[in-house]
Amino acid sequence: MKLYVDTTSKQVTVSRDPEPKNDQNGNQRSEKGTGRLMWSTQVFVLDETGGEVITITTAGEKPSVKVGEFIAVEQLEAIPWATNGRNGVAFRAVSLKSKAGASAK
Repeated sequence: MKLYVDTTSKQVTVSRDPEPKNDQNGNQRSEKGTGRLMWSTQVFVLDETGGEVITITTAGEKPSVKVGEFIAVEQLEAIPWATNGRNGVAFRAVSLKSKAGASAK
């Protein structure tokens, strides 16, 4: 089952430029099945209940977004995980796109 997060009523701002998503050996990860390179982008998500910093993984072209830009997130998926007694939620999206003319600066 896939769990999608509706971001239409949330303000999403880039808080760290996209970086390669690397494995423990420092090599950039690629998507299973397609071989597309994976990217990590840290964002600040704000709604009426407050804000939270999350990291979103995308695959393919490096997202062309910059720190301070408001962005649109396409199909944000929340992926719960648990490993070696630790747990959390990873986030993945189809794409991150700048909202034209919008900046938090």
